[in-house]
Amino acid sequence: MKKWLVLLLSVLLVTGCSSKKETENTKEKKQPLKKVSVVLDWTPNTNHTGLYVAKEKGFFKKEGLDVDIIMPGETGADQLVASGKAQFGVGYQEAITQARIQGVPLVSIAAVIQHNTSGFASPAGKQIQSPKDFEGKTYGGWGSPVEKSVITSLMKKENADANKVKIVNMGDTDFFTAVKRDIDFAWIYYGWTGVEAELRNEKINMVYLTDYSDKLDYYTPVLETNEKMIEENPETVKAFVNAAAKGYEFAIKNPDQAADILIKAAPDLDPKLVKKSQEWLSPKYQDDAKEWGIQKQEIWENYAQWMYENKLLDKKLDAKKAFTNEFLPKQ
Repeated sequence: MKKWLVLLLSVLLVTGCSSKKETENTKEKKQPLKKVSVVLDWTPNTNHTGLYVAKEKGFFKKEGLDVDIIMPGETGADQLVASGKAQFGVGYQEAITQARIQGVPLVSIAAVIQHNTSGFASPAGKQIQSPKDFEGKTYGGWGSPVEKSVITSLMKKENADANKVKIVNMGDTDFFTAVKRDIDFAWIYYGWTGVEAELRNEKINMVYLTDYSDKLDYYTPVLETNEKMIEENPETVKAFVNAAAKGYEFAIKNPDQAADILIKAAPDLDPKLVKKSQEWLSPKYQDDAKEWGIQKQEIWENYAQWMYENKLLDKKLDAKKAFTNEFLPKQ
């Protein structure tokens, strides 16, 4: 009789525990996903692959987030994130630095690419192989004061005269059209436009910023949010960065599959360009850092100091407040 009683109690105990777990799991499953948005800096490209992977693979969902990836439109990502109309965005160290000097509380929460892969590109026939060759040439830009400062800074290294460079605003004209029409060189990301030149069999020369100044090896692009979001919803920021990190880590290890995910999300893109760009860029996401997304204070200080010296900032930046590594998965 005692044996039967013990057996009955054991069964009831196990059943009760199982029911409790099932109830907890049901509650967990029914927990609504938190809706947030991330604004891109430009049209979809391989700088953004990790975000699309995180959405497609369910990494955001596993973190309890329903993430809407949106285009910037006329209002850029920085403005939307700063105002709280979007929770996250894709930005740049340069823009965040300028924003913070002006009292706008943007914060970088992860470096998408560990080193600056941008530079000045020109058709090989223009014979622009160094900053000295900028003399007598026309540069096509987008009207930012930093462009002239960078050109001047690089040309000073070779005792060249920046006043001999004509600077025009090329607007939305693409690089390949502009260099055949009215400019000689432009500032590009090699991982996209440079790779496109390879596919077009159009030889270009690149003058990389990092070849001439360590201070110009800044983070571009980055993932950003605002101080209020960090203060009031740190768990949401943590969840977003965790999922994004998994997305970029997947793209690092599986560039071909990651490219397919981006192509699926943005079918207007040239599949060949996406594939080749992803192959080139995937090793650059983390590069020599111990983990994806990590940022160094000295990088923020060096570039801010360069901007200050070139009169692009009214005062010096408090770099410690401009970025954080605290939301990265292994921090």
